[in-house]
Amino acid sequence: MEEFFKNYYLILTISFESIAALTAIFTYKKYKHTAIKYFIYFLVYVVVCETLAFYTFLVNDGIFNFLKGTIFQKNYWFGNLYWGIGAPTFFMFFYLKLFNSIKIKKFVRALIPLFLLISIGTIVFDVEYYFNNYIVSNDIFGALIILLVVTLYFYEILQSDKIITFHKSIYFYISSTMFVWVLVTTPLVFYDIYFTTADWSFVILKRQIFLISNMSMYLTFSLALLCCKPEKR
Repeated sequence: MEEFFKNYYLILTISFESIAALTAIFTYKKYKHTAIKYFIYFLVYVVVCETLAFYTFLVNDGIFNFLKGTIFQKNYWFGNLYWGIGAPTFFMFFYLKLFNSIKIKKFVRALIPLFLLISIGTIVFDVEYYFNNYIVSNDIFGALIILLVVTLYFYEILQSDKIITFHKSIYFYISSTMFVWVLVTTPLVFYDIYFTTADWSFVILKRQIFLISNMSMYLTFSLALLCCKPEKR
């Protein structure tokens, strides 16, 4: 089992992400007049970024060997940008398209520059750490942001007659899936100090949790895109 997760974890992860992205592209025409089109862009963005992150495999003996010994030898810097900062920013933008409350919209609009300022400030404060580790504080802050906007979305649903038909809404399935995924995966960042080849037991456990979580999330996104009907906002 250890060898399986050592050799195939990344391949399986990108495979499920690709399934969701291809499903999104296939259903784009169906949702092109709704806010879901932005979510489709995001799914494609994730696959493109995950694929680009594989450049590290071509550093030691590949075409990118000129990066060996430089700050770009590892891809922590890229992960900190495209997911640590990119994902929370996207979800704030995405939910702005869904909220009806003017107060909530104003709050989230103010939250976007605050999040970017704090996240970028954290990087500037310790650039060396940014290139050699995932920035835990940004990951936690970003996770809290996602949980917050999803919770605000649920609050609006509960305050409206949409609660009657929530089970038909693709926005509900995206929101509930992201909510569970963040709750399950975020606590793992507190134990990243153990994520080394010196402790393969933790590495395998973390990969198992992430693989199951990612598989469930991206398959749910795929099914929701295929089965739900477009909702104009």
